[in-house]
Amino acid sequence: MARAAIAWGVRDLAREANVSPDTIARLERGEPLKENTITAIRKALEAAGVEFIPQNGGGPGVRLKEETPR
Repeated sequence: MARAAIAWGVRDLAREANVSPDTIARLERGEPLKENTITAIRKALEAAGVEFIPQNGGGPGVRLKEETPR
């Protein structure tokens, strides 16, 4: 869902997180990954404007960060 929100493909996210496209595919299939790999992917998504939101009764999710007026 986060990739779709910023219009990235698997290869885009893999490049930005410095991991292989196969790693992204494993993540999306729900396979276990090393914690540092998950952190790298999360940081890449956050740098692109994705905000992770905690579970609030309906489950965890993502949204795009609001731009702050200058």
